[in-house]
Amino acid sequence: MEEKRVLVAMSGGVDSAVCALLLKERGYDCIGCTMKLYDNGDTGVPQSRTCCALDDVEDARSVAFRLGMPHYVLNFQEEFRCRVMEKFVRSYEEGLTPNPCIDCNRYLKFGALYERAGTLGREYVATGHYARIERDPDSGRYLLKKARMEEKDQSYVLACLTQEQLSHTLFPLGELSKAQVRALAGEHGFLNAGKPDSQDICFVPDGDYVGFMERFTGKEYPAGDFVDPEGKVIGRHRGVVGYTVGQRKGLGLPMGERVYVCGKDMEKNTVTVGPESALYARGLMAGDMNWIAIENLTGPLRVEVKTRYRQAGRPATVFPLEDGRVRVEFDAPERAVSPGQAVVLYQEDTVVGGGTILQAIKQREWE
Repeated sequence: MEEKRVLVAMSGGVDSAVCALLLKERGYDCIGCTMKLYDNGDTGVPQSRTCCALDDVEDARSVAFRLGMPHYVLNFQEEFRCRVMEKFVRSYEEGLTPNPCIDCNRYLKFGALYERAGTLGREYVATGHYARIERDPDSGRYLLKKARMEEKDQSYVLACLTQEQLSHTLFPLGELSKAQVRALAGEHGFLNAGKPDSQDICFVPDGDYVGFMERFTGKEYPAGDFVDPEGKVIGRHRGVVGYTVGQRKGLGLPMGERVYVCGKDMEKNTVTVGPESALYARGLMAGDMNWIAIENLTGPLRVEVKTRYRQAGRPATVFPLEDGRVRVEFDAPERAVSPGQAVVLYQEDTVVGGGTILQAIKQREWE
């Protein structure tokens, strides 16, 4: 077998460390790299709480040294700011719910990093994602598949990958559980074996994305009206960007019953709230589609659909539209479908394709 020359993305966490370990054990020629994505001044949070912290770089460098691998820190701050952070802010300002992890994968880890790999003489990029890549012997297409242990599966945030990118990507952790990964790290003396998983958006580690947006843009987002589904004013909100579809907590409305954010009007600066029943959609429209298992959608197709990362697949039918968009019809109404989020289509454990939700089709609109 021809030796594969690999650039291993190393965040300082245990997953990317074991990714590098497995590739080295398989005889691959590996270089480690840590991506510098932003300065802490961009986020306004303490340096020790971010994934770009010096401790993380040192953890990655320690593992690389232990494995006898060169290690580099690569500067992608400008690309990350333009492609991820600015889009994150712009999406919220347009009333959408962005997914910056998908944008980071699309434009940074498997875009800019892959291009940089070529300059380092590397044909492959490897990451610690929990997913699998296989080649379909009949069609010749590269398939993106769920991780063997579905509770850790990350295929949802990887559905943006193209055939070219999949053909030059390695996911060594796709067959393993998290417990197995931590055990391997411990056996090999990695200092990050017990390091906690990152749970938040890397540049908003405190979860206060409105505070991040205000620091990032220098803007203050004005208060406005809460309205009911008929448009009646029922209270005041603290800035429309601070609310997401499906949100119940933190509304501060004395309604006598549970109400949820059902929609936002950015021009009128209003947030619509209503009963949980108002959250359900019979379908959705999606665009910016990336097809993986098929070249293109030419007719109705039965699939399972995810509209959120940690969600079980929902049975549905997807229909092609003339302009490249698709219409997804759920077998049963789906809760809190949010424009701006990703919709990913599966058949069993294989990703058929994915795109961006443009519109939720509510029950009343369906009828």
